[in-house]
Amino acid sequence: MNFSIDVLRNEEKALYSLRQLYMQHGYARYKVSKFEEYDLYAGNKSFLISENILTFTDTNGKLMALKPDVTLSIVKNVRSDVTDTHKVYYNENVYRTSGGTDGFREIMQTGLEYIGRVDDAAVGEVLTLAQKSLAMISDDYILDLSHMGFVTGLLEVAGVNEEDEARLLSLVESKNVSAIRSLCAEYGVSEAHTDALCEITSLYEPLKTALPKIRGFVSGEKMQEAYAQLCALAEILERDGDPSRLYLDFSIVNDMNYYDGIIFRGFINGIPDGILSGGRYDKLLSRMGKRSGAIGFAVYLDMLERLEIAAAGEREE
Repeated sequence: MNFSIDVLRNEEKALYSLRQLYMQHGYARYKVSKFEEYDLYAGNKSFLISENILTFTDTNGKLMALKPDVTLSIVKNVRSDVTDTHKVYYNENVYRTSGGTDGFREIMQTGLEYIGRVDDAAVGEVLTLAQKSLAMISDDYILDLSHMGFVTGLLEVAGVNEEDEARLLSLVESKNVSAIRSLCAEYGVSEAHTDALCEITSLYEPLKTALPKIRGFVSGEKMQEAYAQLCALAEILERDGDPSRLYLDFSIVNDMNYYDGIIFRGFINGIPDGILSGGRYDKLLSRMGKRSGAIGFAVYLDMLERLEIAAAGEREE
C-alpha cells in the first residue's frame, strides 16, 4: 500500500517534519505520562497558558490532572544538575481550553527543552531551531524576541520597586505608552528613564538595526548583561538563522516568577495569535529544586486548523 503525506492534516504534517528536525540536531524523544498529581500544576498556574485544569480522583484517593503542559512534567522528572545537559523534544497531547472554544480539548503539541549549562551558544541554537520550526510550517513567518533582563534592568535603575514593576510591565506588554507615562509620574520616575521605557516599549524592528538604537539606554549591570547577550545572539542568528525575520519587541513579557533572560514568540501569516512561544526559565527550575538553567519552546499545532479552514474557504470561493 502506498502512503501519501497529502492525506495528513496540517498539524500532522508539521509534527512529522519537526520531529525529524529536532532529532537531526541531537534532541532525544522524551515521553511523559498523560497525567500528573494536581499539585504540580496548582502550584504553578501562572506558568500555564490556561489556568483551567481537568482533574480526577485516582483509586488511591490522590487528585490527579490530565496534563495541560509538558514542560512542567519534564522539569519535574528530568535529573538536573549544573554538570548535566539534557536536549529533549516531545510530541504530546495536552488537555486544556483553546482559544475561544468552550470546554476542554485534546491538543497536539510539540517542542523542545535544553536543560543544563545554558550559554549563548545554547540559546542561539534554540532560537535557530525556533526559526526553522516556523519555516517548516510557513515561508511567511516572524520570530519576535525580547529580554526580560533589559526591561527589568531599566526599571531597576529607575528606582521602581517590585510591586510597581509588575504594574508597569503589564503596560509595556500592552504597549500603552500614555499610561506608562502617567504611572511613571505617579511613581516619581525621572523623565529620562520614562522616555527610555516608552521608547523601548514602542520599538519594533529587526534585531540587528534595533541594537544601536537601544545602546544609549544601557545602564547598570543587568542591562549591560542583557545587551551583551542580544548582541551575541544577533551574531549567531546572522550566521545560522535568518536575521531578516528576527524582530526585537520588548512588549513580549512573561511571568517574572518563572522567566528570566530571553523570551520569544513566533507568528505565521494567516494566524493572528502566536503559534510558537518560548524562553529562558531558570527560575522555574530553581522553584522546583533544580540546579541548572533551561530554555525551550512549544509549537501550538492546534492553531494550524485555522489555516485549513481558511484554505477551505478560499477553495469554495
